[in-house]
Amino acid sequence: MRPPADVAVLVSPAAGRGRAGVLAGDVLAAFSSAGLAPRLLPATTGAEGQRQVAQAVADGAVGVVAVGGDGTVHAALQAVAGTPVPLAVVPAGTGNDLVRALGIPAHPLEAARAAAADLAAGEFRAIDAGRTGGRWWATVLCCGFDSAVSDRANRLRWPRGRRRYDVAVLAELARLRPREFTLVLDGESHTLPVTMVAVGNTPWYGGGMKVCPGADPTDGLFDVTVVGATSRLELIRTRPRLTLGTHVEHPMVTVHRAARVELGSPGVAAYADGEPVAPLPAVAECVPGALRILGAGRA
Repeated sequence: MRPPADVAVLVSPAAGRGRAGVLAGDVLAAFSSAGLAPRLLPATTGAEGQRQVAQAVADGAVGVVAVGGDGTVHAALQAVAGTPVPLAVVPAGTGNDLVRALGIPAHPLEAARAAAADLAAGEFRAIDAGRTGGRWWATVLCCGFDSAVSDRANRLRWPRGRRRYDVAVLAELARLRPREFTLVLDGESHTLPVTMVAVGNTPWYGGGMKVCPGADPTDGLFDVTVVGATSRLELIRTRPRLTLGTHVEHPMVTVHRAARVELGSPGVAAYADGEPVAPLPAVAECVPGALRILGAGRA
């Protein structure tokens, strides 16, 4: 009798304020019940998790499970994007934007059971992935105001959780000024004052903000949302519309589609999946079908 296929399970202990660690045992049981052999990876940091997932894939794992939020997923997909090894996402973080975009069950154990059933049956959904600065990403790459907020939030030690992000927003609003950006969209160059740019493989980022509402992760193209020069007051007024995606109707917002996006602006960094990926200038390339997802379309 052949031994069960090995499945690498990456759990972020800090995700969801410890929720991911609590769920680990039930997630392992869900894959064991499907006749698979789940193996818990003992990583305590994103970099360590990325190394362990890469080693697991090199050792022949037939699937990778990321238990946590979008940061955990980002670490795991560095090893599986561009390979035949599929990825399961068990939502246990605060963002879970990829889960929202792909119709993965929001309940962690339902997501684990759906992914285990797909893996046992050899089924998956292929989606596009972005690649920038040598790193893969799955949801949205942003630069400008939002990347500055993320950068500041990462440097803050207080407060904890979502309020740290809110403090960073206020601090960056106080110093808001449009920056001159050069955007090259599939070879067509534009230079313009910009508040922020979002390059979307999927619609959502930041825990439910629909910044690129038309983005489809299976069409081989990014949706590029550009917010032009604007005032603090107008940005504050418009920002709540991100939840529904109606901000794209505002005259200061334009939307483009491209498979290759070159971004340039001095002193600006690009973030994707909520993680830093590269300083500008940088190139975002859409790689069709680069990522295989388990348990999608079950929500």
